[in-house]
Amino acid sequence: MAVSKHKPLSPTPLPPHLNAVNLHAAGIDIGATEHYAAVPAGADPQPVRRFGACTADLEALADWLAACAITTVALESTGVFWIPLFELLEARGFEVLLVDPRQVHHTAGRPKSDVYDCQWLQRLHTFGLLAAAFRPQDEVCVLRGYLRQRGMLVTYAAQHLQHMQKALTQMNVKLQHVVSDISGVTGMAIIRAILAGQRDPAELAKLRDWRCGHDEAEIARALYGNWRAEHVFALRQAVELYDFYKRQVAACDREIARHLRTFADRSGGRALPPKARRRRRGDNRPAFEVRGALYRMSGADLTVIEGIEESTALVVLSEVGTDMGRWPSAKHFCSWLGLCPHHRISGGKVLSRRTKACGNRAAAALRLAASGLHRSQSALGAFLRRLKSRVGAPKAITATAHKLARLVYSLLKHGTAYVTQGMEEYEQRYRERAVKNLSRRAKELGYEVVQATEATAGNVNK
Repeated sequence: MAVSKHKPLSPTPLPPHLNAVNLHAAGIDIGATEHYAAVPAGADPQPVRRFGACTADLEALADWLAACAITTVALESTGVFWIPLFELLEARGFEVLLVDPRQVHHTAGRPKSDVYDCQWLQRLHTFGLLAAAFRPQDEVCVLRGYLRQRGMLVTYAAQHLQHMQKALTQMNVKLQHVVSDISGVTGMAIIRAILAGQRDPAELAKLRDWRCGHDEAEIARALYGNWRAEHVFALRQAVELYDFYKRQVAACDREIARHLRTFADRSGGRALPPKARRRRRGDNRPAFEVRGALYRMSGADLTVIEGIEESTALVVLSEVGTDMGRWPSAKHFCSWLGLCPHHRISGGKVLSRRTKACGNRAAAALRLAASGLHRSQSALGAFLRRLKSRVGAPKAITATAHKLARLVYSLLKHGTAYVTQGMEEYEQRYRERAVKNLSRRAKELGYEVVQATEATAGNVNK
């Protein structure tokens, strides 16, 4: 019998990207009424168990994971059902990964059930194949919760403004056509007078604020209507609901201001320079001094960037926090916001460069800030207008929001001072780049670009 002369193969070391193995990992499939948890096969005789969704059941689930020596847990973000379990496990000292459902797509041929899903999560997490979704620090999460609640209340209040307009239209009262905003001083004064019993259009028109664009005669002509009882009743209820939600928004503002004072002072004792801002009418800005509170919280004044108002800065900081170390670079930050192209390439051919679909609230706030730069006499405003004329408004707004995101990242991470660039300086730099590219292209074709003198330019114009 022949004996092989080959030496036995030595064990091959694992590549670095396969060393991130979690031997004490668990996976939990989240549901509205029950959760399925899976642990390694050797950790428990019954490695998959079902638990209810009540608090006592969640405590039992955490006790079982601790008894199985589990150190890290992967949860799939399902609605809002994951929040109680996430917070409980985090408080108990587990490392909890909130996983995007797109990371755990099911392989073809594998059965679909809650048991298989939690086992699949546990297997992927064991081999380090899952990345945690971003979640800011707990105090920032609290601020984010208050801001989202406030945004919801503002939306509800706006819905009842629409109900007011509907009731006025049914009465054929054209108030919304003679005032720019029925929730303004003139509009609400006239509506409250109507509910108090005033029906004379001339008397109602006298409630006009001096800043209103229409005179009393025009307003009075629009206030003739048929005062049917059911329409007045609907108007009254809409006003009462609107007032109620405005009071709730004011309560949210007080709570947000109180919570902002609990953040550590990162301003280093530096005084915030005063900045005059023109307050627009009819907006839904917070009723407290936001700029100073955010400067104390983050150590940077984001409102020095063109287009970023106090409300925008508040939304951005409540969504991303102040720790920019979560993102290695500004490119990673913009990618997380969904403000950069998402390349899809197959066979060497670019199939798509569209930005990925993303419901990021910080990105939406930056897009809104970018859209307000259309008349700005700054470099960002000139960039937006130039790009809008070339590729259209949606792409131009996204590209400008990308620039704003990079500036926000730089201010929060490096603390660098923001230097405002004027429109003239931007136009000059753009012209220099255009001339440089044109000279390079002409040189490739065997030509040379020569700057025309005034006399030559005059002859060309003739």
